[in-house]
Amino acid sequence: MSWRSDRIWIELIAGSRKTSNFCWAFILFLGSLGFLLVGTSSYFGRNLISLVPSQQIIFFPQGIVMSFYGIAGLFISSYLWCTISWNVGSGYDRFDIKEGIVCIFRWGFPGKNRRIFLRFLMKDIQSIRIEVKEGIYARRALYMEIRGQGSIPLTRTDENLTLREIEQKAAELAYFLRVPIEVF
Repeated sequence: MSWRSDRIWIELIAGSRKTSNFCWAFILFLGSLGFLLVGTSSYFGRNLISLVPSQQIIFFPQGIVMSFYGIAGLFISSYLWCTISWNVGSGYDRFDIKEGIVCIFRWGFPGKNRRIFLRFLMKDIQSIRIEVKEGIYARRALYMEIRGQGSIPLTRTDENLTLREIEQKAAELAYFLRVPIEVF
């Protein structure tokens, strides 16, 4: 989602609160809970889950391994739920021609650097760079080249834009900032 006028361009960046992340966290939670219950039922010798009789699963080594997988899955699931609740990666890009400033803001993980805020002068922007890698793991990314600072990504790593979409986005942004486009 973005908002534009003659002098200001603001683009909102979606974070971790996406349907796919909710689905993966939920599926992982249920699967790991199932592994943990099966491993625990093999230890107690009682059926905690009616689908799998505990007499068929021996505690050593199958029950221990299933319990380990269940605990590991619960840790990974809790990590996913935390990134969703903190909305890691969300933020905005603001390009202000009137003030001559570019502001990039992202939410990170809790702690000292929870707020990631970068500010640059527009005169330091060298170009907008498109990076295209085709093949099995195709990747299309948009970068802003800053003089003396390197490149700053403007698209998410999991944002699957078509070649036409990324070219159009780069052309519009380069025209707005009055800088050239580089293709790699």
